[in-house]
Amino acid sequence: MRTYDLTPFYRSTVGFDRLFNLLDQTSSDGSPGYPPYNIERTGENTYRITVAVSGFAKDELSLVAKENTLTIKGEKVASENSKSEVLYRGIAARAFERAFQLADFVQVKDASLENGLLHVDLVREIPEAKKPRQIAINTGAAKAQVIESSVAA
Repeated sequence: MRTYDLTPFYRSTVGFDRLFNLLDQTSSDGSPGYPPYNIERTGENTYRITVAVSGFAKDELSLVAKENTLTIKGEKVASENSKSEVLYRGIAARAFERAFQLADFVQVKDASLENGLLHVDLVREIPEAKKPRQIAINTGAAKAQVIESSVAA
């Protein structure tokens, strides 16, 4: 795998530290490949993360959204009631933790488990105060009329 040295960008930019740290994390070889997942854009401001969690029950999975991070954890509960002995284990049942960095104003709306796939629906809701707004431009004559009408009253 290729490695990239982002050091020159650190010294020539201001305020982009978080972006470069995210790039460092994604390009490192230490990122686990289990469980596999998809990220889909389902609308203009809606997204879906689908994680393959076959073999995990609903109570063996946990989702935690804290600040701009969504963490999905899975941990199998050892069954003591099992009378059978596993001769070969080809189906992975190991514990996992997968973290996703969410952009600003992205919130988790729903999570569902069906057919071994965990679907997490996300939506980006920008507050009204952060949305762009149109500003009317007044001319000098219009401003004078406003001043004259307020003086006459």
